Amino acid sequence: MRIDLHTHSSVSDGTETPAALLATAHQAGLDVVALTDHDTTDGWAAAAAARPPGMVVVPGMELSCRWFPDNDRPISVHLLAYLFDPEHPGLMSERTRLREERLGRGEKIAAALAAAGYPVSWERIVEASEGGVVGRPHIARALVQAGVVGSVDEAFADLLHPRSPHYVAKRDTEVREGIALVRAAGGVPVFAHGLATKRGRVVGDDAIRAMADAGLLGLEVDHPDHTEEEREHLRALATELGLLTTGSSDYHGTNKTTPIGACTTDPEQLEALLDAGTGSAPFRD
Repeated sequence: MRIDLHTHSSVSDGTETPAALLATAHQAGLDVVALTDHDTTDGWAAAAAARPPGMVVVPGMELSCRWFPDNDRPISVHLLAYLFDPEHPGLMSERTRLREERLGRGEKIAAALAAAGYPVSWERIVEASEGGVVGRPHIARALVQAGVVGSVDEAFADLLHPRSPHYVAKRDTEVREGIALVRAAGGVPVFAHGLATKRGRVVGDDAIRAMADAGLLGLEVDHPDHTEEEREHLRALATELGLLTTGSSDYHGTNKTTPIGACTTDPEQLEALLDAGTGSAPFRD
């Protein structure tokens, strides 16, 4: 059984519609796939309707969070939330706030780039998103289309990284509050790509232990941005803390070069995750 528990569609910052994403997953031989768009559940219904026969689709979301170290700058962290109740008032309110925060931030970044002479227009970026949650990847694609950079990765490396003069921070959820919201909604919170040092600053083991104390249920261990050493460390930490472990591609279509199914989850870990979620059910036959 091949299981990929972290993918993104055009509802957030992927390039394929939920239906196209599931077709890609089916062609890649996946048996189980989770749709985890950023801060939104808007793709769930389309994914349920487009699900190929025999495939299991796990409804989820990637929640934008922050860890606040003592005497240091906040660290951006992401929380994968599975099988929660999408109508839960607290979590619904927070994801609405995050979407509005992401939109406001994107508009400010686009304005800063335009003021610096780059040929981007916020109106055209929003139009090209076709109703998705607009973020930095959409701005990056606009820069590629304008010929400013050669790829989305280059746009992030040159113009959209946190040290860029055009960068604007967003007000993300404190991660322990996010964990509490997901658990209250009957969901399964899993810390996403927690040791991906190639992405920038990461939290230490003490922070992950604090998240576990707050109700975290899993760690995303096998991820394309984790080295083998980072995977081994996370696996040992998951064993110590009694957390389930997942693997996934973090697929974004053509926004990233990683293919769907690049990393996968053990079937026993999937069963543990499904048993823990009570807010919603997987889409299956």
